[in-house]
Amino acid sequence: MKVVLKLPRISMNMQEGTLVAWRVAPGAAFKAGAVLYEVETEKVTSEVTAPCDGILLEILAEAGSDLEVGDPVCRIEQTGG
Repeated sequence: MKVVLKLPRISMNMQEGTLVAWRVAPGAAFKAGAVLYEVETEKVTSEVTAPCDGILLEILAEAGSDLEVGDPVCRIEQTGG
């Protein structure tokens, strides 16, 4: 199933963040819990992990993008998990 992943709320006060770096390239397979990308908020840089096994189909937010919580980040094909 194709799914769009959105920027999660990492802390209670988080409203926005900057996507710092991608750890998975388009076309690459990943397992649930694998780090997909890093996001920086006011206080910390956090790793965002995959909620399921899948394949990264498309990056919707490039590194350096400023995003609000809930903005689309990438499109994946869910393969399990």
